[in-house]
Amino acid sequence: MSHVLAEFVGTALLVYLGDSVCANCTLNKSKGQNAGWIVIAAGWGFAVGIPAYLFSNFSNQFNPALTIGLAVIGKFPWAEVPGYVVAQMVGGIVGGVFVWLTYLPHWGITEDKAAKLGIFCTAPAVRNYPANFLTEFLATATLVFSLAAMGTVKTADGMGSIIVVSAIIFVLGCALGGPTGYAMNPARDLSPRIAHAILPIAGKGDSDWAYAWVPVFGPIAGGIAGALLFAVIF
Repeated sequence: MSHVLAEFVGTALLVYLGDSVCANCTLNKSKGQNAGWIVIAAGWGFAVGIPAYLFSNFSNQFNPALTIGLAVIGKFPWAEVPGYVVAQMVGGIVGGVFVWLTYLPHWGITEDKAAKLGIFCTAPAVRNYPANFLTEFLATATLVFSLAAMGTVKTADGMGSIIVVSAIIFVLGCALGGPTGYAMNPARDLSPRIAHAILPIAGKGDSDWAYAWVPVFGPIAGGIAGALLFAVIF
C-alpha cells in the first residue's frame, strides 16, 4: 500500500468511526442516544488511535494541519504535501458517506437539523469567530506539538501508539472541546461537511458554510504553531 493510499483509507476510517460515535449518541432511536460527551470524547480518541496503529508503518498523519505543520519545520517533504492533503480530504468525504449509510433509517426520524449537521462537522457553542478561531488554533497547536513530541519517545511505538494517541485526543476533547467541538483537522470537518451538503440526508438543513472556514484555517495555523514549538524545544 502506498503512503497516499494509506492516508486516504486511514482518514476515511477516522471520520467513519468518529462521526459514527456522534451519530450513535445523537440520532433518534439509536441505542446510544444521549450517551453524552464522555462517550463522544472517548470514541473519538480511539477513532483516531486505531488508524494511527493500523497504519503505523506508513507516515500516518490523517490531518492536513499536521501534514503542513511537519512540512514547515522540515520533517515532511513539501513535494508530498498536495498528494497527502488531497487523499485526506477525499478520505474524509468517503467516511462521511459511510456514516450516512450506517444510520440510514435514523435520519428521517430525527427532527433536529443542527444535531444532524453536528454529526458530520463542528459548530460553536457560542458563535464568536475570533474566539472560535483561537480555540481551534490552541487545540490544534497542542495536538500537533503532542504528536510530534510523541514520536521522540520509544514507548510510543507499536501498541503504545494507540494508547497515547487516543489519550491525547480524549483529553483534548474533555478539556478543549466545549467551545467549538474540537475539530483540529480540516479533513475531519470540511470533508464530512461536504458529504453533508451533497448527500440526500432526510430532513437535513444547511451545512453552515459561514462557519466552515474556522475549523479549516484555525487548525492549519495552530498546526504550524505547534510544529514550530516542537522544533524550538526538541
